[in-house]
Amino acid sequence: MKTSQLLIPTLREDPGEAETVSHRLMLRAGLIRKVAAGIYTYLPLGLRVIRKVEQIVREEMNRAGAQELLMPVASPAELWKETGRWDYYGKELLRFKDRHERDFCLGPTHEEVITDLFRREVKSYRQLPMNFYQIQTKFRDEIRPRFGLMRGREFIMKDAYSFDCDEAGAKVSYQKMYDAYTRIFTRCGLTFRAVEADTGLIGGDVSHEFMVLADTGEATVVYADKGTYAANLERAELRPSSDTDAGPLRPLAPVATPQRRTVEEVTAFLKIAPRQLVKTLLYTADKDTVAILLRGDHDVNEVKLARLLGVNEVQLATPEKVQELTGAPLGFAGPVGLKGRILADHAVKGMKNFVVGANKADTHYVDANLDRDFSVERFADLRNAQAGDPSPRGDGALVVAKGIEVGQVFLLGTKYSQKMTATILDDQGKDRLAIMGCYGIGIGRTAAAAIEQNHDEKGIIWPFPIAPFHVHLLPVSHSEKTAEAAANIYSTLLAAGFETLWDDRDERAGVKFNDADLIGAPFQVVVGDKGLADGVVEVKHRKTGEKARVRPADLLAHLRTLAPAG
Repeated sequence: MKTSQLLIPTLREDPGEAETVSHRLMLRAGLIRKVAAGIYTYLPLGLRVIRKVEQIVREEMNRAGAQELLMPVASPAELWKETGRWDYYGKELLRFKDRHERDFCLGPTHEEVITDLFRREVKSYRQLPMNFYQIQTKFRDEIRPRFGLMRGREFIMKDAYSFDCDEAGAKVSYQKMYDAYTRIFTRCGLTFRAVEADTGLIGGDVSHEFMVLADTGEATVVYADKGTYAANLERAELRPSSDTDAGPLRPLAPVATPQRRTVEEVTAFLKIAPRQLVKTLLYTADKDTVAILLRGDHDVNEVKLARLLGVNEVQLATPEKVQELTGAPLGFAGPVGLKGRILADHAVKGMKNFVVGANKADTHYVDANLDRDFSVERFADLRNAQAGDPSPRGDGALVVAKGIEVGQVFLLGTKYSQKMTATILDDQGKDRLAIMGCYGIGIGRTAAAAIEQNHDEKGIIWPFPIAPFHVHLLPVSHSEKTAEAAANIYSTLLAAGFETLWDDRDERAGVKFNDADLIGAPFQVVVGDKGLADGVVEVKHRKTGEKARVRPADLLAHLRTLAPAG
């Protein structure tokens, strides 16, 4: 394809709206353009990347035995009300009424629609297992869409749904999808990890997220440095510690801490380490309030807390509520004399002679101790994992990294089939609820994550399998000899299967080089009068920056040695 025949509106300067590397480079390289907040047009280069990701996904889903179909973007409220998600999903679900005043929504996911199809069309265990997938546009009305394709309102997604007649079969289907995802992201040329994850709004019992590792990722991933354990921060487990502070118990004593509210302020004032303080956080769960105790250098994990309390979400109590329950302003709450439920993280259990709030303005207690000064209803894993924590599987210490979620798999069980009465007849002629799984991949997110992981100060460095073009052909002279050589090279590369972008513009060499680095094709072939006089063209490997002078007759063989196999 010639540059003159494509819309590639590259930008010299960084757009002010772009917050992430991928957003900035997708705009600058002319891959996308904004239509509204969180909604984008895919321009020709961007769409080529999207289609390549889709093709890899489609091939691996078919290989795993899934059947492709296409469900509608809009679905009636009745289906969502059957599962309770019409209300539970919240404002992210974009609802509207048709001309007959009937309620509909634009689907952010399609569990309800596929389950309705299954219960209407599949009747016997002999038809199972079944797995259906689609690649389709979704809509989620994000409160704050940002980061380009990373967190948009409209996005392209591959979603799949499996149906089995028993748990054993469902686990087999789940593993097939897990393996297919591993192949998909490997084929896309990405460095990733599959991590244990929370099931969130989708529900179910087991889930893994596929995280592309990148320093700019918005998610936190932890994994064992000597084993296979990996989880996202929300899900990362921590074993109870057997560590116990030594020494006798000292008497409880109040100490003035004027205007010292935070852990940092109090510990600096008292000249102690944060790990010697226990902070008391008050949370509301439904209509109840519970106090959570954590070591001063630890952070509460609200997903773990909500799961422990059996609620959908928890929220920190308001300053007014804290004042009402403790008699003190925010920053001075403590467990001594506090009424109500008190839960504590495992790390607090072995502590002695620690600092806590005194439920009095500008005051803390020193040398507080469990059981003697206050009691705890229950100890549990309530905190975020940190680098250096022991792995819960005993395979070394935990490492903390940043990642970008590009896919997630869920073992749903009967969450949807029970609510929607999706049954099949088993081998005994009895009705049995179908066991379900669901599996999603963000197509646009995968493309954006590839940029976050593969770029430099000059622009994108595309992995070969999903690059919009494999080769960027750059004639840098305007002579007839250079034009003829470029045309011959172009024809040879296309015939050999190398997708080639021929920059045929009447532009300076510097402009062409800058655009080529920005667009990020894996290989650049520079053709000019000076090189041709020596009988060579120059080949640049975009990722390494290495350059080679190659005879035109040897160019194809040289590129084949650089391109990944397959």
